[in-house]
Amino acid sequence: MDNQNQVILALGSNQGNRLENIQSAVESIHNEVGTVVKVSRLYETPAWGFESEPFYNCALVMNTSLSAQEILAKILDLEKKLGRIRSKNEGYQPRTIDIDLIAFNEEVIETENLQVPHPLMQERLFVLLPMRDLNLDWRHPIFKKYLPELLKASRDKSNCKVIQSLGFPLQKIPLQKFNYIAIEGNIGAGKTTLVGKIAEDFNAKTVLERFADNPFLPKFYEDPNRYAFSLEMSFLADRFQQISDDLAQFDLFKDFILADYHIFKSLIFAKVTLSEDEYRLYRKLFEIIYKEMPKPDLYIYLYQNTDRLLENIKQRGRSYEQEIPAEYLEKINRGYLDYIKSQNDLNILIIDVSNRDFVKNQEDYAFILEEIRKKLN
Repeated sequence: MDNQNQVILALGSNQGNRLENIQSAVESIHNEVGTVVKVSRLYETPAWGFESEPFYNCALVMNTSLSAQEILAKILDLEKKLGRIRSKNEGYQPRTIDIDLIAFNEEVIETENLQVPHPLMQERLFVLLPMRDLNLDWRHPIFKKYLPELLKASRDKSNCKVIQSLGFPLQKIPLQKFNYIAIEGNIGAGKTTLVGKIAEDFNAKTVLERFADNPFLPKFYEDPNRYAFSLEMSFLADRFQQISDDLAQFDLFKDFILADYHIFKSLIFAKVTLSEDEYRLYRKLFEIIYKEMPKPDLYIYLYQNTDRLLENIKQRGRSYEQEIPAEYLEKINRGYLDYIKSQNDLNILIIDVSNRDFVKNQEDYAFILEEIRKKLN
């Protein structure tokens, strides 16, 4: 998938339980807006530009596919949900929660209701100090300065003191305890997309199937009986070679690796596509290869019902996939589920994503992460 946008938000609260307000905002942003991947320490800072109680402030980085305008709409809605009441009076006001969009990648955005980077960020220690904690290689796109330079140039001498460290949702999901995770699913289930999102959010290395390089795939969809054996043998050889090559680059005891397939899928598809005699021969060859392959520490199966799979296949628009019959997808799903039932020594997690869109809806992606967290625990 395309790289997600890196977004910096600044949070503040000076009414009610300030710590609880900040923590609730971080959780809500992660569950509803974008994946929170870093959070600064919590600072207590004097009110800036008006007389009021001191604020608790922090900054965070989130990954999201949303646009800047979509983010703005969501954080304004979130402020209301968290109890902020905006006064019609001019000037700064006390608030239970304040969420500002500080930076969107290193882009400059100027619209009627949004300026990015935030036009006053370089004047505010309560923004700059938490941002420094995030250890980002971020440069202000207008001033062409990195955070240490902005801090050095700032004339704000406010007394900003560190209160404590803050936890955030991803810290509760220690995926790195598993060195090798395979995410599997039927054609169109979204496994490659999910691997891309998780890899970016957790800084993992990826092994992705090279399906597009297989010359027999379009021919198979046109004439399955003729090309089934050639296709499955080609896939088996390619998967074996790719896994051998790609995993050899990594240290399976140190690196965190995510794959969008497990080589056992070869046998699942072969059982559906091959004749009985061809399958017996294929299985003998497969078992020789399978013994040499490392097994994933966690095997995640994304289940989607057939109607949703057909819809996804249509949307992604690969011409040679458009005539895949529903019966074929149903056989593949049954093959996966039969395989899963037969495995006693594989750590397996099944997640039903039939009614979820983890690309467009952060809530659905957060649901998947929560399912993984429960499995880890």
